[in-house]
Amino acid sequence: MAKKWVYLFKEVDETEKYAGSWDGVRGLLGGKGAGLADMTRAGLPVPPGFTITTEACNAYLESGGKFPDGMWDQALEALEDVEKQTGKKFGDPQNPLLVSVRSGAKFSMPGMMDTVLNVGLNDETVKAMVSLTGNERFAWDAYRRLIQMFGSIVMGIPDEAFSEVMEDLKKERGARLDTDLTADDLKELVRRFEKVYKKHTGSDFPQDPMGQLQLAIEAVFKSWNSNRAIAYRNVAGIPHDLGTAVNVVTMVFGNMGNDSATGVAFTRDPSTGEKKFWGEYLVNAQGEDVVAGIRTPKPIDEMKKEMPQVYRELQEVRERLERHYRDMQDIEFTIERGKLWMLQTRTGKRTARAAIKIAVDMVKEGLISKEEAVMRVTPEQVDTLLHPQFDPKAKENSKVIATGVNASPGAAVGQLAFDADTAEEWAKKEHRDVVMIRPETKPDDVHGMLAAKGILTSRGGATSHAAVVARQFGIPAVVGCEEIEIDLERREARTDKVEMKEGDVVSIDGTAGEVFLGALPTVHPDFTKEKDLATLLGWADEIAAGDMRKWPEDYEGFPTRGLMVWANADYPRDAQRARDFGAMGIGLTRTEHMFFEEERLPIVQRMILAKTSEEREKYLSQLLPFQREDFRGLLRVMAPYPVIIRLIDPPLHEFLPRYESLLAEVIEMRVKGVTGPERDEKESLLAAVEAMREANPMMGMRGVRLSIVMPEIVKMQVRAIFEAACTEKKAGYDVHPEVMIPLVSHVNELKVIQTELEKVAKQVMEEQGIKVHYKFGTMIEIPRAALTAEEIAGVAQFFSFGTNDLTQMTFGFSRDDAEAKFLIQYVEQGILPKNPFQVLDRDGVGKLVKMAARDGRKARPELEIGICGEHGGEPSSIEFCHIAGLNYVSCSPFRVPIARLAAGQAAIKHKGETLG
Repeated sequence: MAKKWVYLFKEVDETEKYAGSWDGVRGLLGGKGAGLADMTRAGLPVPPGFTITTEACNAYLESGGKFPDGMWDQALEALEDVEKQTGKKFGDPQNPLLVSVRSGAKFSMPGMMDTVLNVGLNDETVKAMVSLTGNERFAWDAYRRLIQMFGSIVMGIPDEAFSEVMEDLKKERGARLDTDLTADDLKELVRRFEKVYKKHTGSDFPQDPMGQLQLAIEAVFKSWNSNRAIAYRNVAGIPHDLGTAVNVVTMVFGNMGNDSATGVAFTRDPSTGEKKFWGEYLVNAQGEDVVAGIRTPKPIDEMKKEMPQVYRELQEVRERLERHYRDMQDIEFTIERGKLWMLQTRTGKRTARAAIKIAVDMVKEGLISKEEAVMRVTPEQVDTLLHPQFDPKAKENSKVIATGVNASPGAAVGQLAFDADTAEEWAKKEHRDVVMIRPETKPDDVHGMLAAKGILTSRGGATSHAAVVARQFGIPAVVGCEEIEIDLERREARTDKVEMKEGDVVSIDGTAGEVFLGALPTVHPDFTKEKDLATLLGWADEIAAGDMRKWPEDYEGFPTRGLMVWANADYPRDAQRARDFGAMGIGLTRTEHMFFEEERLPIVQRMILAKTSEEREKYLSQLLPFQREDFRGLLRVMAPYPVIIRLIDPPLHEFLPRYESLLAEVIEMRVKGVTGPERDEKESLLAAVEAMREANPMMGMRGVRLSIVMPEIVKMQVRAIFEAACTEKKAGYDVHPEVMIPLVSHVNELKVIQTELEKVAKQVMEEQGIKVHYKFGTMIEIPRAALTAEEIAGVAQFFSFGTNDLTQMTFGFSRDDAEAKFLIQYVEQGILPKNPFQVLDRDGVGKLVKMAARDGRKARPELEIGICGEHGGEPSSIEFCHIAGLNYVSCSPFRVPIARLAAGQAAIKHKGETLG
């Protein structure tokens, strides 16, 4: 049996049987084709049509541009069926069928691939359309649109070649808008467009409707591999091997007069998530007029008065679609002489705030479960919601230079770039923050849009291309700033208040729709006011906490509770922020950061330069009160949760002046003949720094090695920790200090130093007359420690994987050098799938983590295990930590909400699986 490449919309049941599932249907027919077929099955008003599958697209591209065997014949058979359904005939000079040829991939890619409308019009059929409709203006408007779209999309003629001709004619006729042109004007425009077509292609505009259809289908197939589509998929994480379907749909016309219209709507507000019908429409227009932003459309609410019956029908469709799909829908529609036609339904793109609100509201409405709500919001959306916003006080004192549609929320500051190529170059190569400014954006601008911090346009509405793309990727955008005049040739923009040149800095507030000259300061949003987010993350916590992880039989003692989220915090203010964000512990406190503070650093330096242990202890005693107070604040804020405090880790020379700068100072003194105490002090300091220099300090005397050589430093720190813990326990706080010894490679290192430190802890508790719950553990950041985890767990009561250093040592990379010299190239060339310092390397580093976790719990079944590297806040790495059986991940306070969501999602995704 011949392979089926083409499915009529009414054949949806057959399609689903072949595809095996609705997800399979979407993969085969693309999102648009699946939606049209599903609406046809539901009895909604959908123009007859058919879909050529994504499989056909892939076969076409793989063969170097040949339709697969049988595809074209199947398309002609389907076209005949559409002719019977409509009573019209494609190419007939008396009663012609016209079609649109539209792209549609499995995952929505708004504006990234091609569409051609009015296919089938030529010099003869246009006359038939005049006769059939009695509307000469409409027919010639449809014909000029076909020539323009076919020329630019199919034949690659620059858009400007057509738009300049149209603007010239409008000026000649005194027309302000396209709709002001008469039928005779449009006839003249068609003649001029045909000349443009011939000038650029060397041939006349094709009069054969079948030839038009074939070339349009090929153009849509080819658009899957356009630069803009590839760039979009790279950012959106869409696979490149899916292909696009082609939808051939009977044309219905929104440009037949004032009883006709076209529009785009969302079943809920895609910016806020509010449950209200939201969208725009244009009377006497075709679909591309709305999304291109060429004319400013009307809000959908105005249709209540202008077309009340159609508005009621549209409301009914809205409610049916949302109940059916159980998600917010993005719909396209056309009204032809008072009759509503549905042209698309798909899951709507939305802002981060809207995604969270819609998910929470739909649970409350009984449409979806808590688990579905948690899975519908992405960690990136949580991140976007918590991005900085403009300081309200700074806004009050700054002058708004322009206002427009608040198309995509957020604050953006950057230099104006007037085209997509400049925006991308400045952002990627020169590392500048950029705001891309255009009259309106087109799909070919997407690479610049994705590189920009913000988007600003002088035309377009809330459903324009710029708005849709910006909302999806969380890019702040203000569109339709009509008071801004943009001169692309001179690279200037002006309002009646100000003139701006390319490179000038502006601030745009996508939430308020306001533009400011210069850079406004930003502040972090108040997490406590994000009630919907708090609700969603609470559900994620419940799901993670209730997840009873299943282990192989020999994994005795492994945790059954799901992954907890802790935070890295060095100061009480950081710990408080972490608690506000929902952290259930501190997974890393870097005590060395406290040494760098201005009043402490001189004491630290004198301690380092001390000649004897007694002298060193004198200065350590001066540091002790500082450290004790630091730890008191952390323990109090986090009670009753655990606080892991890492003992000093970096080499001591990091607390001293840099050798090179110190040497330069000393040489200058020598040359100038400076003598006296100042010179002697510098010479002494230089000698000390030189003595501490190491060929590879990262692998030198630091961490546990430093603790063993100079134990008095860490003994002071442990005394400070336990004095702080005892004081807070007496004050009524349930504190849980955990002391982490870094950079262990051999169990004997722990046996030497941990034994001494536990003596200090017990001594302090005896002095204070109170006991606190505590643990001593180690950071696993050296491969040998992972390989010998069973031995190490015989001493250590917890493991914390330092995945930053563990990644460096496993790969043999110096992180700073690798990222600066070759790592980006490795990722671009596919040598590595991801930067391993950003996304945990599961096959290498991950294997060490799993091995160490399993072996460590053989020796100590109750062993507490987590990670505290940057991977602790990265969703894919968090999922791995769930699979590996870790107790917690620890990340920066601002990543805690993201990690909480990712932990909940991991529990849902791997529910019931045997892990480890």
